Amino acid sequence: MKKICLFVAFSLGAATAFSQTLFSYGNKSVDKEEFLRAYNKNKTPDTDKEKALREYLDLYIKFKLKVNAAMDMKLDTLPQLQYDAQSFRTQIEEGYLNNEKALNSLLNEAFDRSQKDLHVLHFFAAIGNNAKPEDTLKAYKGITALYSSLSAGKTDYAKQVEAAGGESIRQSDLGFITVFSVPYEYENIIYGLGKDKVNKPYRSKNGWHIFKVVEERAAVGKWKVAQILLAMPPEQQGINKPAMEKKADSVYQLLQNGADFGLTARQFSDDKLTYGNNGELPEFGSGRYQVAFENEVFKLSRDGEISKPFLTEYGYHIVKRISHTAVSADRNDATVLFDLKQKIQQDSRVNIAKELFAKEVQKQVGFKRTGGVPDQELFRYADSVIANPEAATDKYSISDKTIYSSGKAKLQGKEWLDFIRSYKGNPELYQNESNAALLEKFVSTATLDYYKKHLEEFNSEFRYQMQEFKDGNVLFEIMERNVWGNAAADTSALVKHYNTNKNKYLWTASADIILFNCFNKTIADGAQAALKSGKDWKKIVEEANNSIQADSGRFELSQIPISIDPKAPAGTISGISVNQQDGSSGFAKVIRQYADGMQRSFEEARGLVINDYQNILEEKWINELKKKYPVKVNESVFQSLLK
Repeated sequence: MKKICLFVAFSLGAATAFSQTLFSYGNKSVDKEEFLRAYNKNKTPDTDKEKALREYLDLYIKFKLKVNAAMDMKLDTLPQLQYDAQSFRTQIEEGYLNNEKALNSLLNEAFDRSQKDLHVLHFFAAIGNNAKPEDTLKAYKGITALYSSLSAGKTDYAKQVEAAGGESIRQSDLGFITVFSVPYEYENIIYGLGKDKVNKPYRSKNGWHIFKVVEERAAVGKWKVAQILLAMPPEQQGINKPAMEKKADSVYQLLQNGADFGLTARQFSDDKLTYGNNGELPEFGSGRYQVAFENEVFKLSRDGEISKPFLTEYGYHIVKRISHTAVSADRNDATVLFDLKQKIQQDSRVNIAKELFAKEVQKQVGFKRTGGVPDQELFRYADSVIANPEAATDKYSISDKTIYSSGKAKLQGKEWLDFIRSYKGNPELYQNESNAALLEKFVSTATLDYYKKHLEEFNSEFRYQMQEFKDGNVLFEIMERNVWGNAAADTSALVKHYNTNKNKYLWTASADIILFNCFNKTIADGAQAALKSGKDWKKIVEEANNSIQADSGRFELSQIPISIDPKAPAGTISGISVNQQDGSSGFAKVIRQYADGMQRSFEEARGLVINDYQNILEEKWINELKKKYPVKVNESVFQSLLK
């Protein structure tokens, strides 16, 4: 990944047929559009536009010269660089295999639904896989009768369920739900209903469904709580309730008198999943727990507030509010949109975007039936490869016949038979589709596969990104060979450069110090106190369990994040400096101070010397490349950039 970071500043593009050449180098040229694409991607605010453009043009010319030299050396064919490019392609290609418009539509839909929680009742008439026709008909009649009574506004649900079908229809209270709480097919039905409305019976694979929205509210957001559960199953509540209630009150009083909630949870809670973590539950939103539990949580108005004991079917709960995150109503909230996108990508609803994308791809790739093999032949041989799983697919008479073709590709019978064997022969994939349906799936799958393998031809943005990575990779390789490696290895040249330019390698005001960096200020306070008491600094770091890092050496005072008085005597321990972005905190102990202008030894200056010598080698190399690949800038085209 170091390679990517070094060269992400250079973004490349392909020349268009009627583009204006901005500059040429050797027998190659760069058009105005390519340069502007790179410049606009990486430009920084500058009051002098011409100066900024000329400086970037100089950088871009040098970049192209180096890459051209690397390509002449065929560095792009190195196995490691080809592997890197393929790995990068695998990382990014999935992002180009969706219908962006459909994804944005799903994102907007999810955002809208996230703003509202719905309290939902569910009525379900199950139909088993082996149900008899008369049982299926009975379930349909029952759910239809229930729909009629619910649509008429009847709310004595138990009575209506009994009248419609008795035990064959189940009623349940889903509590409040929000987006992603239930499968997408049900979510669509529920969010399409108004308050007190029911849907017409919906047939799923397992039976008939009716949903009724009985309450609406603004989304409550996400909650983080800890609980102490005194477990008591429903069947024991009639017998043990008084004793358990008394125990719950006793635990509550301990908390009211200052007992630590986490320690109390570890001592008394029967929730085996949370007691060891101080009773903390994973963050949750609407629909995660029963309504009775959620309602008590929602009553807590501030962080740290502890509820009185309350009873659910699981027993007595005592809940402490840790935090509450409200639902953002800002459609431009990047964090919210990212979270919703991630959930969409992992949810079945993303298939909508994928299906639309597949249709777009089929139009672009354009596979058409050749007529070389009739359907009955394709289907007959498809049945044969399943009946004869050991037979090689290239032995069948249709294997070398083209059944679909486009301008650049063709699908042959062998590919069809291989698809049938891998798909129809896999019980986890095969859903008893007909051979005709499988032929459509085969064409769709093959089309997507072809599109994916030839993404550069279909998507210019992908092509730019891949070219940018490949050029960055070869640039890194040739810089390592021609500049960085040579500079670091040539010690005699480095010493000579140092001796010739000693006046460049002077210390500013500096000090030998021990520099501490701690995870937070509390840890820094403890480390500082330990150091002041005389404890060895290495021991402090060793016992900190990676929450403290420390380094000793000579540092220029202007280059460290700690403020040190230049006149502070040896042994001084600085104050603690807190990083406002991440809360990390640091301080330093002064061992010895040095005045401004002292000479660095070669070893002390080695890093600086290497950097300067690299620049010398690079400039010499660039001059050689300009002789090998003469550069010509079209000044009139450059001037057009200034308009």
